[in-house]
Amino acid sequence: MPTLSRGSTIKEIDEGDVMDKRKALFHSKGITYFDRKTERTFFFILTIIMLVWGIFAKLGF
Repeated sequence: MPTLSRGSTIKEIDEGDVMDKRKALFHSKGITYFDRKTERTFFFILTIIMLVWGIFAKLGF
């Protein structure tokens, strides 16, 4: 397989282009699909919100 100057093969670059073109959200037949990065970001934000909410609840706000 041909190799580029940085050590990446052409196939790896082609796969990277395909990954960049995928949507973060995809809705099909009533089901919404997320890519891994979007899902992790979404749940990280929810975790932070719940942490702050719990701190405020503990302080009596």
